[in-house]
Amino acid sequence: MTRKIIYLINPISGTRGKSNLRDLVIRKTTTEDIDFEIIDTNAEGDYGFLKSRIRKERVTDVVICGGDGTVNAVASALIGEDVRTGIIPMGSGNGLAFTAKIPKQPTAALEIIFRGKASAIDGFYINGQFSCMLCGIGFDARVAHEFAKQKKRGLQTYIKVSLLNYLNALPYPFEIISGDRSFNTRAYFISIANSNQFGNNVTIAPQASLRDGLLDIVIVKKMSKFSLPFSLLGQVIGINAMQDIRDVTEKKNIIYFQTPALTIFNKELAPLHIDGDPKETADRFDISVIPRAMRLLQPPEAAFMD
Repeated sequence: MTRKIIYLINPISGTRGKSNLRDLVIRKTTTEDIDFEIIDTNAEGDYGFLKSRIRKERVTDVVICGGDGTVNAVASALIGEDVRTGIIPMGSGNGLAFTAKIPKQPTAALEIIFRGKASAIDGFYINGQFSCMLCGIGFDARVAHEFAKQKKRGLQTYIKVSLLNYLNALPYPFEIISGDRSFNTRAYFISIANSNQFGNNVTIAPQASLRDGLLDIVIVKKMSKFSLPFSLLGQVIGINAMQDIRDVTEKKNIIYFQTPALTIFNKELAPLHIDGDPKETADRFDISVIPRAMRLLQPPEAAFMD
């Protein structure tokens, strides 16, 4: 099959300089004798123009050189298109890329573009907005809102903002409805996960799969600030067992279950982020999985792993 690649390069995402990326892409893709074009990403996140380009020019691959926010914006515009999506991770967290075993180094990531395997992965909608990775309501969203205001990005800044917000964190009241089960709880945050991590290989949903048709829901309940780090550590390393939604109990500090859809009533308007980007919150969230939302290029050993 004759390939044509559109590369979308985000010049400001993350922390690493992008000055050499364009040259690397040109050199490597030319060596592979693949037709390609480079387009800069846009601040508005508007990629609707890609659909007509894909069909008219027979584009086979769209490669996103950026972070999770850019991946979200492009992937949401390409739902339903017969095109492969690649990622060269250039963001602060790179949660979807790392979940998919795509390496951080641009040269190694380009090898995945050229020789990887494309497999369908899920996404999900939250109040009609697309998420390819993970969204959060509560504490982690508060951190995302504050992090977005920082002049300097990167993991160290994220940790600093997280610690400052941790000292003042308060739980929020939520009502959760999934199928015929409903319950009320107070929680520091709720993660709705398609990938297994926040980013930077920090796991939050150890059993999450990109292609199982289910969302992993992690509810970090009200508890003492002393207990919170230990409970989170248990979740991160995978010792907090998955629960059946029908057997959810208030005895556990962290509730962890899977579902294809749920509704969350957000009674005190806890903040929201989608794929790490701060978003306007709401008093109700209707959330549902989108099976096979995109075809992602991954290392051959990872493409059909889960």
